Amino acid sequence: MGIQLYNTLNRKIEPFKPIEEGKVKMYVCGPTVYNYIHIGNARPAVVFDMVRRYFQYKGYEVTYVSNFTDVDDKIIKAAEEMGEDVMVIAERFIQAYHEDTGALGVKKADIHPRVTDTMPEIISFIDRLTEKGYAYESGGDVYFRTKKFDNYGKLSHQSVEDLQLGSRIEVGEKKEDPLDFVLWKKAKPGEIKWESPWGEGRPGWHIECSAMVKKYLGETIDIHAGGQDLAFPHHENEIAQSEALNEKQMANYWIHNGYININNEKMSKSLGNFILVHDIIKQFDPEVVRFFIVNAHYRSPINFSDEQLESAKAGLDRIKTTYSNLQHRLEETADLGENRDKWQGQIEELHNRFIKEMDDDFNSANAVAAMFDLVKAGNLYLREKHSSKKVLQSFIKRLDDMAFVLGIQLKQEKALLDEEVESLIQERIDARKNRNFARADEIRDELKEKNIILEDTPQGTRWKRG
Repeated sequence: MGIQLYNTLNRKIEPFKPIEEGKVKMYVCGPTVYNYIHIGNARPAVVFDMVRRYFQYKGYEVTYVSNFTDVDDKIIKAAEEMGEDVMVIAERFIQAYHEDTGALGVKKADIHPRVTDTMPEIISFIDRLTEKGYAYESGGDVYFRTKKFDNYGKLSHQSVEDLQLGSRIEVGEKKEDPLDFVLWKKAKPGEIKWESPWGEGRPGWHIECSAMVKKYLGETIDIHAGGQDLAFPHHENEIAQSEALNEKQMANYWIHNGYININNEKMSKSLGNFILVHDIIKQFDPEVVRFFIVNAHYRSPINFSDEQLESAKAGLDRIKTTYSNLQHRLEETADLGENRDKWQGQIEELHNRFIKEMDDDFNSANAVAAMFDLVKAGNLYLREKHSSKKVLQSFIKRLDDMAFVLGIQLKQEKALLDEEVESLIQERIDARKNRNFARADEIRDELKEKNIILEDTPQGTRWKRG
């Protein structure tokens, strides 16, 4: 049957048909980098990493692009509060994003474009929209003529008339219409800025993604993804800009993940219940956090709580214990097992069920259930008096396949001995003395992956096992 997915654009499950056979061009909206990411930001990072992994598992060549918004009102405000340069703040939290999502098993995108590196393309994009009459300059700002784009509202399934209700022109705005949105903002005194045909300023939020999609993936892509909160107005405005300019459909499929609630309450700044990944992974194994996220259908809302994480931990431990036991039995067995066909058939049946569930709109919740059934079968097999290497290898292979798609690591790496840790720390100290900071960072990252946490103190570098 192949992969079927829910397309927000048409509000129904549709078969996936790539633009180019065997290839997927996928764009995922990334973070605005002014702070550490919270658990709500982590969900799309994990979910769409899983989607990419599944396409790859099915044999597709995936080009995966996820951006960084590294200039924005929020970053400017954070820089003012901290008394630091905007670019310094952005760089710090881009690195923090990679650290936090890397801990969650998220592979880096093939391309991580930044707004500040895409400025010529953004300015050109706006200029061409102006030439076509879709954009206009007003007092140094540039706005998009929303009503000129006939299909505005097609993603959020709202009419222009419905959207106009309650909309108004804010003080200081010089719009022709309340629905028009900003493409270019005139610089305020002291703000970071770029030269443009309309004077010094910086881009609006929506135009950035349109320009990056076109630059790195083309005028029409297979999949555009992001959180449910981005469908309107961000993705709606992207469609308007891109399709007005290119006169082509921007993306064939739009995928959106659901919200995360915190202890049964919607996560919001007013409630003060934002939980940073940076803090969560100090308390819980990052892999447990990832397993919690993938153990639910990506479109469903999920409730984040310590109890849910403890449940995820228990489930993941169960899978890892069985996997370890299968590996130990494989090392010991002399291949005397019988009833191979029976067990091989059951293994493949459960693997096929996993595939069927993932084919059905990436239903990882049911796919995890199939994985648990495979674990249950593995435990039953381990009770048999004699084992077959071939059957054990099949159990391990299929668990590895499922783990790859879900993004969890079942193979346990050999722990570093104390003397090995001390040797690497000394190498790092020497590298820092020689100003080889790249090597020093590599060693820190290598040790972190081995659950060795370093702390640089006035008395020297200390370490502990995480």
